[in-house]
Amino acid sequence: MRLMGAKIRLAYLVTHPIQYQAPLLRLLAAEPDLDLTVFFCSDFSLQSYLDVEFGQVIDWDVPLLEGYRHEFLPALGGKDRVTFWRPFNYGLSRRLKEGNFQVLWIHGYARWFHWTAMVSAKAAGVKVLMRDEATLNSAARSLGKRAAKQGFFVVLNKLVDGFLAIGGANADYYRHHGVPGEKIFLVPYAVDNAFFQKKAREASAQAAVLRRSLGLENGRPVILFVGKLSERKRAGDLLEAYIRLSPGEGAEPFPYLLFVGEGEMRGPLERRAAETSWDSIKFLGFKNQTELPAYYHLCQIFVLPSAFEPWGLVVNEAMNAGRAVIVSDQSGCGPDLVRNGENGYIFRTGDIHGLGRVLGDILQARKWAQMGRRSLELINGWSFAEDVAGLKEALNYVCR
Repeated sequence: MRLMGAKIRLAYLVTHPIQYQAPLLRLLAAEPDLDLTVFFCSDFSLQSYLDVEFGQVIDWDVPLLEGYRHEFLPALGGKDRVTFWRPFNYGLSRRLKEGNFQVLWIHGYARWFHWTAMVSAKAAGVKVLMRDEATLNSAARSLGKRAAKQGFFVVLNKLVDGFLAIGGANADYYRHHGVPGEKIFLVPYAVDNAFFQKKAREASAQAAVLRRSLGLENGRPVILFVGKLSERKRAGDLLEAYIRLSPGEGAEPFPYLLFVGEGEMRGPLERRAAETSWDSIKFLGFKNQTELPAYYHLCQIFVLPSAFEPWGLVVNEAMNAGRAVIVSDQSGCGPDLVRNGENGYIFRTGDIHGLGRVLGDILQARKWAQMGRRSLELINGWSFAEDVAGLKEALNYVCR
């Protein structure tokens, strides 16, 4: 899709450099009809930092700033964390005017600076696009809070000219809160499909070496979890469902179960796994972006059992390796990426019996290969190309 008229000067405001967004920003910067500048509130993700949920120091092994114009906004006080108030940034209004920007795209609306940015943009005659992750499952709310939310969206709808939906559940959330359909544009939560598919192909050459290093016997399928080992991810539900796959009398199931990730639940999960005395359950710790494709390629079934998951980009990643996927009904990606019985299943959150049943269905019928092929077909239509097209559609609408 082409933009109507002259090149559009687009400012993008986001809290910090994010590993998933960097390749998309490079792609947008290369579009001939876009003039993109990214404004960051903090640079904490560029150095090693402690991720509280992972309980691990993170140092991303992919480039976060290459290939697009960017600036770090000044702030009063430190910029080492992102909260409602921090960093206490300033200077965006001046830069919008100096740069003669036509559109400001904001990622999120939950910080004070998001709101001052929207107000400043509107005052300067700059159109506002907003992208966020919220769904109707985001939080249980009382009647009073739901009424307050509706009032909140009356104001938000006046400040925002276009809403960029990450998926169907996110779009439903906006519509539920009174945003008219013509103001909603699909800019899907995607990963760098080319990167993950290339890395998965490369991993196939070393798959046997990785299996041996992990002590995995040939011929036995692998069930994989990737993510923070926190309560909301409910990795324990997957462990319990796996235990129920035992053929009886304490025998370990035929497939392996691998956990990739760190978090406060690792200790309890390891203790529960140790009670089985099986060698088929393995905890592999945190793996960085360039390491993950090898583990996606290694598995046959990927599972995300989260109690609350606005999207779940690990599912995109696993599908790029051509893998069957099972997700909870609280995972935002489910309605868009998972077709029951075709490339995986959606199960009711917390339903350990239901999770075990769909795992058993795939394993007993050995359907993982055909489901994986379907996953790859589906994810090829959920990519950065759709992001670029959706963003340009929104830009044409607000700049018409």
